[in-house]
Amino acid sequence: MPIRQLSPQTVNRIAAGEVIERPASVVKELVENAIDAGAHDIEIVMAGGGLSLIRITDDGAGMAPADLALAVERHATSKLSEEDLFDIRWLGFRGEALPSIGSIARLEIASRPRGSADAFAIVVDRGRKSAVGPAAANAGTRVEVRDLFSATPARLKFLKSERAENMAALEAVRRIAMANPEIAFTMTTGERASLKLPATDTTPDGLLARLGRIMGRDFMDDALAIAGERDGVRLQGFAGLPTLHRGDQSQQYLFVNGRPVKDRLLVGAVRAAYGDLIPKGRFPLLALFVTLDPRAVDVNVHPTKAEVRFRDAAAVRSLIIGGIRHALEEAGHRASAQGGAATIDALVASLAAGGDAVAGAATPYTTGAPRSADFATSTTGWAGAPRSFVPHRPSRHQAGFAEAMQAPFAAIDQPSADTAADAAPFADDVLDRPLGAARAQLHETYIVAQTRHSVVIVDQHAAHERLVYERLKAALASGGVVRQGLLIPVIVNLGAEEVDALGERAEELAELGLVLEPFGEGAVAVREVPALIGNGDVAGLVRDLAAEILSEGQSFALKERLEAVASRMACHGSVRAGRRLTAEEMNALLREMEGTPYSGQCNHGRPTYVELKLSDIERLFGRR
Repeated sequence: MPIRQLSPQTVNRIAAGEVIERPASVVKELVENAIDAGAHDIEIVMAGGGLSLIRITDDGAGMAPADLALAVERHATSKLSEEDLFDIRWLGFRGEALPSIGSIARLEIASRPRGSADAFAIVVDRGRKSAVGPAAANAGTRVEVRDLFSATPARLKFLKSERAENMAALEAVRRIAMANPEIAFTMTTGERASLKLPATDTTPDGLLARLGRIMGRDFMDDALAIAGERDGVRLQGFAGLPTLHRGDQSQQYLFVNGRPVKDRLLVGAVRAAYGDLIPKGRFPLLALFVTLDPRAVDVNVHPTKAEVRFRDAAAVRSLIIGGIRHALEEAGHRASAQGGAATIDALVASLAAGGDAVAGAATPYTTGAPRSADFATSTTGWAGAPRSFVPHRPSRHQAGFAEAMQAPFAAIDQPSADTAADAAPFADDVLDRPLGAARAQLHETYIVAQTRHSVVIVDQHAAHERLVYERLKAALASGGVVRQGLLIPVIVNLGAEEVDALGERAEELAELGLVLEPFGEGAVAVREVPALIGNGDVAGLVRDLAAEILSEGQSFALKERLEAVASRMACHGSVRAGRRLTAEEMNALLREMEGTPYSGQCNHGRPTYVELKLSDIERLFGRR
């Protein structure tokens, strides 16, 4: 079969297939052109999911008639300096977007240069170009795309619903708007304004304001500023606290030189930076901006420029990991600000849905003879309150109806028992500490603390697990884990395969502070444990490690997964739910949490405490 050259129309349609996947692709290309033209205000209008109409209007530099005629030709661009593909300083540079769009739709461009009184327009109707002629237009450029994919109708069957196409285009504009807070964006789909973003300044506060309008108030409240620079690579942006996460990566925004990208290197760096702070299968919220010399990154490795290639990928990865980890360490014990509000909302919903059930559950505490076990549990560990409840005992005198109604409340302003013996005074300034003063232990699991303006509820097991874990990591980093010999070895019964698996890793486990040896058939004897886990659940730890070694096989290298093993040890060596704590122990736990990085979440990424603001509690009771 003889070789022949394709016609320009066919070539343009092939290019359109590479660049224009759906209406959102058209919106992205045209908005980027407007930004490159120096626009300060961009308006986007869509109808029919972008198939009927896409109109982009900007107040940029505009184009003269000669430039307008060239703009719709293939590979005609003003954005390459001496045709150097390794010095890309613009969002668009190939000169493919406009001719590709014009080959599969009706494209009309009207433009008026700044300072000029005359405007001009050109039309490209499915590959057929008209001559440039006069037009009526404001300064800047207006691009209209109608009947998208009418020249390639087979493409239409691969598109989704009108709403889905609108949402995809909206997401493309949001990503671009994040990197350009100084530009105002307005987007209308159908007859409804879907997006309206006023221009802000380019300071960190201005950037956070723009991000907050797109990512939501939750992100603004829990965002940590990220900043760093190394070897000519600059990193800035905001990352959410580990306790603020989602089930997908839709709220992770990454940019390179102002260009939104979905790069595997950057995604992997983010995952490594958060490490064990996020539950498995969950993803943190963030918007990060990497800026570097255009010659140090290749943005021309993907048809839609969604992926990039760095000259020094390791340096970029290291900067991202270091920048995020530094911010997380600086945040210390801080947890999501939304935890308390979410708790209040859950309480309101619960009361609204099952008020009768809640009232019924409270009955044993308010009427009849109180159960001593209930009161002992509910008041255990109170600082400045009795450790046991002394119920009101009715006198033998039978009061009349009126007296009976008043009697239970007659001494409500008096203490129900002598509290002097168990009072645990604390300095008033402790209330100004982030986690305040411990006031109670509920169900031998939750510590209730009081600050000046809030109530804090701490999960004692989750909190102590993080503290032990951080100590173990510090010990590993300093060169060794202090071991504690057991007076009586712990014998753990296992299967033969599990015993063999542990035996093969005995030396590595010893380096981590866990010394064990075979003990007869189907058992091991644990003789030493890491000192930090003390009298924790040694048998549970050994069983978990054996199961993990077997499931991972030869790929399970303990030395390469020290932190994962340390996390497992911390879980089995921390204060368990159900253990009574004294007021001193509870306050010591709070103080250590305040001084320990990442203590706002446990090793599994769950919050270790929630803070209920007094203002929220007052609203719950209708006091505000």
